[in-house]
Amino acid sequence: MTDRVYPAAKPTANGATAGVAKPTFPATKAQLYNANRPAYRPRPPRRGHRRSCCCSICLWTSLLIILLLLLGAAAAAVFYVVYRPQRPSFSVSSLQLARFNLTDTAVTSAFNVTITARNRNSDIAFFYDKTSIRILSGGVDIGDGSIAAFAHGKRNVTTLKAAIGSSNSPIDGAADTTALKSSVKSRNLPVKIQLDTKVRVKIGKIKTSKVKIRVTCEGIRITIPTGKTASLATTSKAKCKVDPRIKIIKWTV
Repeated sequence: MTDRVYPAAKPTANGATAGVAKPTFPATKAQLYNANRPAYRPRPPRRGHRRSCCCSICLWTSLLIILLLLLGAAAAAVFYVVYRPQRPSFSVSSLQLARFNLTDTAVTSAFNVTITARNRNSDIAFFYDKTSIRILSGGVDIGDGSIAAFAHGKRNVTTLKAAIGSSNSPIDGAADTTALKSSVKSRNLPVKIQLDTKVRVKIGKIKTSKVKIRVTCEGIRITIPTGKTASLATTSKAKCKVDPRIKIIKWTV
């Protein structure tokens, strides 16, 4: 008895054998929950939004600064129109030299100075601290003194007198005395008077904080006396200027 031979089933296109059912398995929980969920893709950073915020902040900050500057300028203009502020002025009324002697290392002198301070403001008063005075010639300090604190009222003229001198005071070793020695040889000294103090300003009932100022008077010449009679300086060409001394970090303006 011969065995029958049956032809093998032909495979289908997808690789399954025709006539043979492919076994199926139940879906897992992960497949059920993630079947319809899209794949996660990280969003790129929104650079345009941050840039827009920075631009807006810069714009509003600039506008605020401009507004504050305009308000400050308007307030200053109103203040100027209402009060018409003027700086106090100073002038040298007289300067006398009673004694002067110069050596290679020291200087001896005796001056008497009269300074006139004027306040032309009708609504502004000035209050000065103790004032230090120096007299210089050729860049060398040849006399020191001081003036007591004083009040400078509205529309007021105040006369300030001081004795200035030095008693065998040593000369700064770094100072160049060439110009001073030349002036002493000719018996005619060009001098500069320098005043340093602090001042407080009163406007109505408001007082400001103290500000350092320097008054410098130049264009003065005086003859060195030969006897006991003091010599009188020529002050007709003297000019005095007032400068605020404001410190910015380590510099003084």
